[in-house]
Amino acid sequence: MLEMYRTDLKTNETKKTTEYEKGNWINMIAPTENEIKTVCEKVQIQEDFIRYALDSEEKARIDIEDEDNTILFIIDIPIREKDGDSMIYSTMPIGIIFVRDDYFITVSLKQNSIIQDITKNKMKNVITYKKSRLLLQVLYANSSLYLTLLKKINKETEIAESVLKDSMKNKELLKLLSLEKSLVYFTTSLKSNEVVMEKTMRGKIIKLYEEDEDILEDSIIENKQAIEMAKIYSDILNGTMDAYASIISNNLNRVMKYLTSITIILAIPTMVASYWGMNVSVPLQDNPWGFPIIFIFSIMIAIVATIWLGKKDMLR
Repeated sequence: MLEMYRTDLKTNETKKTTEYEKGNWINMIAPTENEIKTVCEKVQIQEDFIRYALDSEEKARIDIEDEDNTILFIIDIPIREKDGDSMIYSTMPIGIIFVRDDYFITVSLKQNSIIQDITKNKMKNVITYKKSRLLLQVLYANSSLYLTLLKKINKETEIAESVLKDSMKNKELLKLLSLEKSLVYFTTSLKSNEVVMEKTMRGKIIKLYEEDEDILEDSIIENKQAIEMAKIYSDILNGTMDAYASIISNNLNRVMKYLTSITIILAIPTMVASYWGMNVSVPLQDNPWGFPIIFIFSIMIAIVATIWLGKKDMLR
C-alpha cells in the first residue's frame, strides 16, 4: 500500500495527494516491488533504504548516506495480533527516511496502530514539511504504545494466574510462557530504541528546535519508564513461572505417592489370594469356612496397612 500526504503551506491542512512534490509524507505499508521502484525513482534514493525496513529481523539503528543526503531511522514498534482465541504481542521494525529536505518516508511490514493513529485521529497535528517534528511524533506515539501494551500484558498475566489457582491448565501455562516471551521482545526493542533516541537527542543527526527537544525528552522518559515496567513485569512473571513449576512438580509427587500407597493396599489381598491359590496343601483347604476366613483376614491386613499409611501421610 502506498499513500502520500501533503500539508498546504497556507492553510496548514494535511490531505492525501497523488503528486510527488517536495514536502510530501510518503507512507508505505507492505509495498509491492513496483511501488518500491516507483518511489525510489521519483525521490531518487537507493532501494536498500526501503528494503532494510521490510526485514522483520532488522534492529533499531540510524543509517546515514552522505552521497544522497539521506537518513534512515529504524525503530522497533510493538504489535498486538490475534492468534486463534488469544492475543500475541511482538515487535516489528518501521523505517523512517529523511530524503534530503524534500520527502519524509515511512516504511513498515504491515498495518500498525502508530501510523493509523497519526493519519486518522491526529491528522490535524501533522505537518508534513516539518520532518523532524513528524519523526518525534512517531517516537512519542511508539513509547506511549509500549506502555499501553505492557499494562495489557500485566492484566492478562493476572487473569491467567487467577485461572491457574483453581486449575493447572496447559493452556494458561502456555499463555504465561507466551507473555514472558513478549516481555523479552519488548525489553530488547525498547533498549534499542533508547539508543536511537539518545543519538538523535545529541542533535548531530537532525536539527532540533526547542519544542522538538521537549517532545524528544518526553519520548525518552516514556521509553525509560516502559523499560522499567517491562523489567518489573518480566521478573514477576519469571518468579510466577518458577513457583508454578514447583507446584506442578509437588502435585505430581503427591499423585505418585498416593498411587503407590493404593498399589500397596491392593497388593495385600492379591498376595494372600496367591498363596491360597497354589496347587499345594495349604491351611484351611478342607475347612468349609476357609474362604470367608481368608477373605476377612486379607481385608483386616489391608485396613491395618491403610491406617499405617494414613499416619505416615501417604494417602494425601
